[in-house]
Amino acid sequence: MARYFIELSYDGAAYCGWQRQPDAPTVQQALEKALSTLLRAEIEVVGAGRTDTGVNASFYVAHFDVAEPVADAKQLVYKLNLILPHDIAVRSVKRVKDDAHARFDAREREYTYYISQRKNPFRRYSAWQYYVALDVEKMNKAAESLLVWDDFTTFAKLNSNNKTNICRVVKAEWCRDADDEDLLVFTIRADRFLRNMIRAIVGTLVDVGRGRYSVEEFERILHSCDLSLASAGAPAQGLFLSDVQYDAEVYE
Repeated sequence: MARYFIELSYDGAAYCGWQRQPDAPTVQQALEKALSTLLRAEIEVVGAGRTDTGVNASFYVAHFDVAEPVADAKQLVYKLNLILPHDIAVRSVKRVKDDAHARFDAREREYTYYISQRKNPFRRYSAWQYYVALDVEKMNKAAESLLVWDDFTTFAKLNSNNKTNICRVVKAEWCRDADDEDLLVFTIRADRFLRNMIRAIVGTLVDVGRGRYSVEEFERILHSCDLSLASAGAPAQGLFLSDVQYDAEVYE
């Protein structure tokens, strides 16, 4: 048996998330079908994490096993990109240790959220089109509290069966895109994320930026561990999984 990490990116608009479902298109199903066709075996892939319906990934990692080592990984990447749908692209296939795990060995994950503050037809599927003026400095001040608090029950989707809602956020920052001042970018990095957590955080921080909440009120909402106090989640199309980090030791 040989195990491989496959690095890919995808536009989530046409999919009901990453995870396989019986009666809905998912990224996992599309990738498994393509791998099984080319490797002439029933291939299952295990992803670095679940992305919800409509959420994108500019960088995603999954692992799969084959009975014999892949003869030419670059050729496999080329063929995968030929037969996969246009909205899924494979970057690389890399041999890893037999016990390496795309999900459990990930040290950190990073998500990026985009808000377009001006109508932009080229961003309609990749950003939240939100035209209300926002106080970015105030939003960043509120986001600082995410770095010193680790219980994110307030932003956890109900009935998700999490063993714990503890997450350690190491970065949470808003900035304006260097090439487009009307595009706001929120970057958040942590050891793990809860389902719907980032979209709930973004929605609540936007309410800080437009003046609905003060920085102190955001902190009270965070500390309350009460989902009903959080704002509505931001739309899915603005969210991208943008990085997954592993220790070098997982690779062959």
